[in-house]
Amino acid sequence: MPNISQRGVEMPASPIRKLAPLADAAKQRGVHVYHLNIGQPDLPTPRAALDAIRNIDRTVLEYSPSQGYRSYREKLVGYYKKYDINLAADDIIITTGGSEAVLFAFLSCLNPGDEIIVPEPAYANYMAFAISAGAVIRTVTTTIEEGFSLPKVEKFEELINERTKAILICNPNNPTGYLYTRREMNQIRDLVKKYDLYLFSDEVYREFIYTGSPYISACHLEGIEQNVVLIDSVSKRYSECGIRIGALITKNAEVRSAVMKFCQARLSPPLIGQIAAEASLDASEEYARETYDEYVERRKCLIDGLNRIHGVYSPIPMGAFYTVAKLPVDDADKFCAWCLEEFEYEGQTVMMAPASGFYTTPGLGKNEVRMAYVLKKEDLVKALTVLSKALEAYPGRTL
Repeated sequence: MPNISQRGVEMPASPIRKLAPLADAAKQRGVHVYHLNIGQPDLPTPRAALDAIRNIDRTVLEYSPSQGYRSYREKLVGYYKKYDINLAADDIIITTGGSEAVLFAFLSCLNPGDEIIVPEPAYANYMAFAISAGAVIRTVTTTIEEGFSLPKVEKFEELINERTKAILICNPNNPTGYLYTRREMNQIRDLVKKYDLYLFSDEVYREFIYTGSPYISACHLEGIEQNVVLIDSVSKRYSECGIRIGALITKNAEVRSAVMKFCQARLSPPLIGQIAAEASLDASEEYARETYDEYVERRKCLIDGLNRIHGVYSPIPMGAFYTVAKLPVDDADKFCAWCLEEFEYEGQTVMMAPASGFYTTPGLGKNEVRMAYVLKKEDLVKALTVLSKALEAYPGRTL
């Protein structure tokens, strides 16, 4: 039998989804599983989007333009203007989710063997897309003890060599919920400028910032306009993960031209998804405010609850809807699997994402998990009770 590719061997399994078979088996046994493992919001999709889908009046569901419908891209210009991001419609390319935007950015800007510097822990699929493009992830480590703030600039410069081509950030951050400060964004800007690097900036969580600190987009940074590639998605802000609509945004015409070749090869982004996403831009301010307020309450519920459990520590996330928490366990991978395979409390258990899958450096995140506060507060309270009971019963508890 022929061998699969080296790329296929190296492609990492998703730390978010790899425990899914264990969760399915638990459900088959009648155990209720609280899903804290995945960023799938349970809040309603905007009514305007659902109505737009219901009212589709077409006889043919045709290909859309490879870069996405102009009407949607023009409407997005107004959306970004609210965040002081000044664009033209042609700066925006619609993609099949933010994931495709990341992949096409890598394929268009990087050669096999080129290196990307990424603060870790980081969204695990960045590694998968880098492997797909033949690129190499080099990491600067942030720590839970320092609230996941960026290390000094020297830590970045230690990694820079002739193969370094880009820095990749997620702001606000997945998995940590960290929000980069103006000083940190200026630090990144200066590195990008000094070494003439690309800056890939994943900003899909900009709606969810819970602090008085400002949102600093990569597009706000002066002097590197041609270096910035912005990654975006409607999945989280509108609870529309399933319509698979994202965007790649750059003022660099050469990058856009290269990206368009990959867009043409995959033909077009989803037609019905674009209809829903365009309609979502008409969602009321009340929808955005209620969504935001709900996440504020959920954040407080989860973080307060975690830090009341003996031996558990979570910094306060300033954005997105995730936190990384340190647990008093010998191995978070084993603990998360044990919760699904061997533990239940009153017919319930919890599913979390082991944080080791968000680190590239071996051994890091061994006693950490990522949790998403995408469940209603009543369920978060129950999940915290179950987690507390699980930690008391776990054979590998370290406290």
